[in-house]
Amino acid sequence: MAVYLTKEKTEEIFKEYGGAASNTGSTEGQIALFTYRINELSQHLQRNKKDHSCRRTLLSLVGKRKRLLGYLAKKDITKYRELIDKLGLRK
Repeated sequence: MAVYLTKEKTEEIFKEYGGAASNTGSTEGQIALFTYRINELSQHLQRNKKDHSCRRTLLSLVGKRKRLLGYLAKKDITKYRELIDKLGLRK
């Protein structure tokens, strides 16, 4: 994990979206964590345009989040729609 992501922040994200701070395997919590990391990396890349390793990490996180969103949409469409509204994603 990156330096900007403290243990308290991850617990807060999983508590809000995953149900409990210890429920780190929940799909909703992982999607929320990826979204937080994507937002932070996007801000970093706006300041540091030539950081190509960061750009590669960002693209891999976007792909992972997309796969998890597809899984959640197949598994439970209502949770998928609620999560997208809560996170402010465009779908």
